[in-house]
Formats: sequence, structure tokens, C-alpha cells
Amino acid sequence: MDIQEKIKDGFKRIIVITSLLATPIMSFAYDGKLQQLNDAELSEVNGQALLSLSYIDPKDSANTMKGQGVGFYKLGLEAELELNANIKKLQLGCGGVNGAKGCDIDIDNLSLSGISDTREGRATSDAKLTNPFIEFAIKNPEKASTREVVGLRLSAEKILGLLTVGNENSATPNGINSLSGYMKTLATTGTASTTKRSMTISDTGMPIEGKINLLGSLISPGFTTNNYNLNLQSANADLFINGTTITGTRMTQAKLTGTANIGNLDFAGNITANLKLPLLGALDLGINATGNISGLTANLDISENLGYIHKLPLNNPFSLSLQSQNVFWPGATVAANKGWWLAIEDAIDIGKITPSNSIDVTNDILKQVVPKINSYLTSNPPSCFIGSCLGLGLSIGNVNLAGSNPLNFPIRDLQLATQNFAPNCYGNLKFC
Repeated sequence: MDIQEKIKDGFKRIIVITSLLATPIMSFAYDGKLQQLNDAELSEVNGQALLSLSYIDPKDSANTMKGQGVGFYKLGLEAELELNANIKKLQLGCGGVNGAKGCDIDIDNLSLSGISDTREGRATSDAKLTNPFIEFAIKNPEKASTREVVGLRLSAEKILGLLTVGNENSATPNGINSLSGYMKTLATTGTASTTKRSMTISDTGMPIEGKINLLGSLISPGFTTNNYNLNLQSANADLFINGTTITGTRMTQAKLTGTANIGNLDFAGNITANLKLPLLGALDLGINATGNISGLTANLDISENLGYIHKLPLNNPFSLSLQSQNVFWPGATVAANKGWWLAIEDAIDIGKITPSNSIDVTNDILKQVVPKINSYLTSNPPSCFIGSCLGLGLSIGNVNLAGSNPLNFPIRDLQLATQNFAPNCYGNLKFC
């Protein structure tokens, strides 16, 4: 069945459902005699229709596709609909117009409930859909001979509830396998720690260079070392994540950006410094060096598998649509791509970006740090007295890199501590 036939089949089903909804309303219609009311009496009467119908003409200024010959018919339910649902496997648009392999939407263990952090709270509460509606995008609506259904949308003006996906928040991605749609996240913060590691010349391919003050500061020869082994301790980092728009077809990754302020990074280890002494020439000196690096900042580039996103609190307009061409639905922020499309219109809060595990400092990051250290040690030489120069320990002290250019810090696939969620089930089941 192609996409046009799917839309037509959906249209037929909706007409049947609408007829069933209307039947009990009609059966309870008042059959008594009508009574004439004057204007004053009419002004005292209040009422609201259960169902509402509206139409946006292709030439209407409110039409987001004005000039493209597409009109929009909307059938709305003027009520609040409460819903608690679990869907084991949601697969839409598999194969078809967007390619034979994969699905437009492929989500495991989707649950919708009221907002709660406990099993019992979720299982006994409902999400609230305010004014749900069905909408059709009709091309050439004024011409019966060329009229064509190009889109069908199921939506609500607002959904208040908790949407969760997957079995659990673990180191293995689960839940969202692929997603076509639009979602925007609010700016957020978080904290992280770096993993302990060593730094050697084989890691960076760069010498450590600078100057050392000898005999107080009577002479300050330059030094270089191609032989060092420094142990880097763990450091804390404050994360600041930008608001991000996630949109596209059959997405598996989200791109997040931000900045980080990295706390003091302590180091200790052995270096063999080749000193360039006046008159005496070169001298190799083994030094046990200690110190710390401060003032490091970083530009974050986070590539996050969507399978690590599990918990989405909703208080937004929400829609699921199917279209045979790109359709810019009324009230939407972006046009929906061809195929199935899930849109959450207002920005959502995904919680603090706090990794469950420490973040690795890669060799590529160290290669950015070494030149900064060299520049600092050249301008601020440490003092080497008799004991430290004989290998008893040289305190390099604080290497303050405040004001230097931020590091480029790529991160991939973080398990986030704030994405833990309670199942929408009683008992001990992860999904029911």
C-alpha cells in the first residue's frame, strides 16, 4: 500500500469513527417544540459544541502554505481527553518513500502517563490531551477533478504528561531506534568529571618546553623534554548546554553544543628536561614534577545517540502526521517532511546533562593542551633549587591558562543520570 492509499484508508477510518461519535449525540437531541427567544434571553444562554469544524483556504493569510494550493480541514474535539498507554513497539513508515531500509519512526517500549517519578504514580495517572483534533491537508480543495489528500495529522492543542521510551536508562542505548520529526530542547546545565589517565610523548607527539629559573632567577635557561610521563588526576567540570533543535528524517543521533569550565587538573610524574645552559651547553636533568592546570575552558560538541534519551515531560502541542509531500501544518514551527513525522512544538526540558560515567580526555584534547602549557612555562618559569634540580621534586605550581582559547572537546554517547524513569507498571516489570 503506497502513501496515498494509506492516507485514504486513514481518512475512511476517521469518517467512521466520527460518525460513531456523532450518533449518541444525535440520539439524545431534544425533540420538543422550539421556543423563540429575544436578544436579552439569548445573551443569558451559554453552550459549547463537542465537535468543531474549521477550514483554512489556500489563499488565506493564516495558511502557512499560502500560494501552494493546499487547504486545511480540521475536526476538533472541544474537550479534555485523558489517556494512559503503553506501546510495546511503535514502527511507522518502514521501507516506502524514505528508503527500503529502516523506519521513519521506530520506538521500543513507549509509555504515556501522568507526570510522576514512581511506578504507582504513573500507573494510576493519565496524560491530559486538551482539545485533540484530526486535520487533513488537501491539495486543490476547490477543484473536485484534481482534489488530493496530501496529509493527515493527529494532534492536540496541548498534552500534559510524561512520555518515556525504552526499558531503562543504561549504558546500552534503547528505546528510540529512529525518529522523524521535530523537537527542541531547553538550555540546561550539568556537571561531569574527567577520567584519570597518563600523558606521554607517544600520546601527544609534542615536546613540553619552557624555561626554568636556576639559582633563584640568576639564570633562566630554556628546556625541552621528549621524555615525560605525567599522571593526570580527575577534574570536575561545569557544563552549560545550549538549547538545541532536533529535526530531520530517520534520525539516530542528536547534536548538542555548549561550553565547559574545567576545574583544577592535578598532575605528577617524571620528566627528563634537556637544559640549554650558558657556557656549559646542554644538560639532561631528571625531574619529578608536580603541579596543576587551571582556567581551562572547552567548547563542547556532543553527539548523542537518541537511545540515551528516555524521559520527556510534555506540556506542549504534540502531533503525529503522515504526508505524501512536505507539509507546513498550521501552528507548526517547521514543515513536516514526507512520510511519518512526530512533532513536539514547544521546547522541552530534558533535565540536567549529568553523565553517569566520567568523560575521557582523548589524545586529541591533550594535543591542544600541550602548546598552552609550553606558552605558560616560557612566560612563567618555575624555580629549580638545588634539591629539586637533583631530582627530589620540582613544584611547577599552578599553570593558569585562564583567558586562553577554549579547547575543542568532542563527546559521544553519554549515559545521562537525569534520564532515569519509573516504569508505567505495577510490580517489578520493566514494561507491561
